[in-house]
Amino acid sequence: MTDHPSTFKGDQDHHGGIQWDDRASLHHTGDGNGVLDGAKGLRSGSFAELVRHLMLLPEQERADYYIEKAGDREYHAAEIAELSKRPDFPRE
Repeated sequence: MTDHPSTFKGDQDHHGGIQWDDRASLHHTGDGNGVLDGAKGLRSGSFAELVRHLMLLPEQERADYYIEKAGDREYHAAEIAELSKRPDFPRE
């Protein structure tokens, strides 16, 4: 579930590709980030769950939100739409 190296036995846990089950949160665009950014999440779940949720919104509303994935990586509407089309995207 994590891309961080393990300290137990020094093994690498990094797996190539998208980590669909990483923790993520849905945010409103322009929420200001900052120190309390974690508390501003509107919804949390796995990255795949939030991609599915965002894709259920009308296309014109998607730009109002972004997904922040573990590691502070932000995914915005256009990128999320492309990710949802990937063959490895877990549809259910």
